[in-house]
Amino acid sequence: MEPITHFLAGACIGRAGLNRKTAYATLAAVLAAEAADLDVLWGLRGPVEELKHHRGITHTLIGAPVVAAVVVGAVALLHLARKRRPSSQSGDQPIQWAWLYVTALIAALSHILLDWTNNYGVRPFFPFNSRWYSGDIVFIAEPILWALFALALILPLIFGAADREIGARKQRFRGRGWAIFALAGMVALWSWRWFEQAQARTLLGHTQVVTAPVVRIALEPYPINPWRWHAILETPAYYRTAEVNTLTGTVESDSNADILYKPEWTPAVEVAKRTSLGQVYLDWSTWSVVRDLGQSPVPGIDPPKLPPDRTWTTVEFSDLRFSYAFLPGDSRRPPAGLNGWVYIVDGHEEAAEGMGSKEQK
Repeated sequence: MEPITHFLAGACIGRAGLNRKTAYATLAAVLAAEAADLDVLWGLRGPVEELKHHRGITHTLIGAPVVAAVVVGAVALLHLARKRRPSSQSGDQPIQWAWLYVTALIAALSHILLDWTNNYGVRPFFPFNSRWYSGDIVFIAEPILWALFALALILPLIFGAADREIGARKQRFRGRGWAIFALAGMVALWSWRWFEQAQARTLLGHTQVVTAPVVRIALEPYPINPWRWHAILETPAYYRTAEVNTLTGTVESDSNADILYKPEWTPAVEVAKRTSLGQVYLDWSTWSVVRDLGQSPVPGIDPPKLPPDRTWTTVEFSDLRFSYAFLPGDSRRPPAGLNGWVYIVDGHEEAAEGMGSKEQK
């Protein structure tokens, strides 16, 4: 999921009762809930390195305890800095370091769970198991979750202000019930979407979208709407997409626009698959399409300058999981940042590679 969901989920985890066990619980939960995404700093070394390491070791079951420990260490430094200040009060809630670590660990594990629910996926058992797992039930940005978490954090503030106006006794740990409600609502949303995804799969099974044998099927979620699903069906010769609506019980697919024939093999494609970008992309992508585009330059990246007796071609890597119009006004092309490309010279030599409009140096 995107950072907003992780931060808000962490705040609710801290306020669901763990903040009654130790000081800094909510702070630790918020930090640990998002800390795993610090792996995006690999992007400083280029887009291919970012793709290779994003949702890597920090998103694993062996990485989560380390992430939690680092967060607790950061909170300890903050605590020491506060103790040195003259304004520090002795009546503060005491720190229970074991509970603080447990809080951070729960939040770090929540990051893996939340990322599993969308279609990008995670590798929680890496390095022992390199397989990607994805629930494909929630879009990577889900406004319903934002609303749930925001209400759980804002309403206690409003009620607290109302209590102060009427002189009611101040509650030290307000909002526990709302936080639990939001977290339970998140699980309920997941369950609902899981059910609707199963219904969509059943609808596809009862509808003859393709006449050829189906090798595999994927159902990708849309934001907000739990009844709408984007279906991808693979046959030996082509891919077929369809829009499934479980509320109306309909499956829509255009026999002209919704078919993508599998690209032909070329020597340039084979070379591109062996490049560092090719290996990283194919390791990550579960619905990859690799195409030789000929002399089609990548927007923003100049093709190689060659003498007249030499030629170049562009090989494009894309993933069908993200090639649908999930928001109004989107094109049917995958997001540019998730497309990989390699310039191949004379059908056997790599000249450049990158993601989207960013070249890997």
